[in-house]
Amino acid sequence: MYMARKQVTRKAPRQCYFLVNNIQDVDYKEVELLRRFMSSYNKILPRRKTGLSAKYQRKVAKAIKQARIAGLIPFAP
Repeated sequence: MYMARKQVTRKAPRQCYFLVNNIQDVDYKEVELLRRFMSSYNKILPRRKTGLSAKYQRKVAKAIKQARIAGLIPFAP
């Protein structure tokens, strides 16, 4: 019995938000920017979802953790 193969469509890779917008530093006080890289459960999204470069993914993760300690972002929803 012959089965048709599914066609695989690939999305273009996401580009790093900080490189596209020429942003050098990630500040923990910019809560609205950091929320962009968090899930609805306040978890840090992985690189494959955000499209950030490794350098900026590390900076974003560190800034989110600093903002949590400072009380700007909650630990849990």
